[in-house]
Amino acid sequence: MTMKRAGIAEMRLHPGRAPHWLVKRMMPMADALFQVMVDEHGIAECLTRLGDPLWFQALSNVLGYDWDSSGTTTVLCGVLRTVLTPDKHGIAVAGGKGARSRRTPHELLAIADELRLGEDTAHKLIRASRMVAKVDSAALQDGYQLYHHSFFLDTEEGNWTVVQQGMNEETRTSRRYHWISKDLKSFVDEPHSGLFSRKRQQLVLDMTARESRDCRIASTAIACETKPEALQRQFDAYKTQFSYQKTTLMLWVEGPQTTLAEPSIIPYHEVFPERMNWRAVNQVFDAQPANFEELLAIQGMGASTIRGLALLSEIVYGEAPSWADPVRMTYAFGGKDGVPYPVDRKAYDEAITFLEGAIDKAKVGRPEKLHAFRRLRNYQPYYRIPFTERSVA
Repeated sequence: MTMKRAGIAEMRLHPGRAPHWLVKRMMPMADALFQVMVDEHGIAECLTRLGDPLWFQALSNVLGYDWDSSGTTTVLCGVLRTVLTPDKHGIAVAGGKGARSRRTPHELLAIADELRLGEDTAHKLIRASRMVAKVDSAALQDGYQLYHHSFFLDTEEGNWTVVQQGMNEETRTSRRYHWISKDLKSFVDEPHSGLFSRKRQQLVLDMTARESRDCRIASTAIACETKPEALQRQFDAYKTQFSYQKTTLMLWVEGPQTTLAEPSIIPYHEVFPERMNWRAVNQVFDAQPANFEELLAIQGMGASTIRGLALLSEIVYGEAPSWADPVRMTYAFGGKDGVPYPVDRKAYDEAITFLEGAIDKAKVGRPEKLHAFRRLRNYQPYYRIPFTERSVA
């Protein structure tokens, strides 16, 4: 089974709940659309589409929800969890928002047992769910705390898509992370393919970047080859040293080895973690993981510890991680929150055409179809605005 993260989208954070009358109308339309899409294109294609942030937004818009709201994720995933069934659509859904997201492994185990998928498949699905969350919370440190995780499973072929979301309380925005079980052999080596964000964040530790490959190797080597007691003394010594000066990674190594685009003076604590989980470091030393992915999977290896190992790798070996936000394009938000945003026009047209065909064949009343077409047309003009800013990570 292979995995691939499909993309990231960022939304404004909107409080409150979706009105009952809207959710009640979203359900029959979602049911009808997915019946058509599964019949016409297959389950695997439907999961691939859910793994596309742009298509996901278009689907939410068709069903009647605000395209640029953080509620897009929680409400749409909640609707799909309610209407999608293995018998009718060949898709099972686990997880959700808050406490429900933490029950995903138990729900996957129950689904696998009910569908008789076998223990091996169940454990692979559970590991995938946990690794997806671990990567976006520890290997990619962009300032967003995960609070939503929905797992969509193809009950016939075993393919899956994960849609999860994180919140940044300071900026009052949320980011959505899409994963698809396709075309990827590793969780930690360049898993992105079309990451979108409202703006680039500063000093984002991205251990999944191609530029972080040597740092991943060095981090694993340090944790496996250095006794934890010695590693802790080394960490404390560097922490004490840098607490007396305001500096950047640019000054910690010889030569232009840092991935920061421009040198600047920042407080050390913005990059140096306050603490590390030394119990987890001991577990790594005992387990001797073969690579960074296995290291990341060890319980207790959270964001601070991964960050500490990455910084030690740069200080000791000169192997710098990537500190660039892994978005492929930055844009200004549209709709009621600002100006229209630029996106991939070809992908936009494909999403619209795909959904238009599904709406046309869906077995719902004529008024519902007309409203869906109208909402899709309202979504369409946003891509006609010329690109205002494009940057490739």
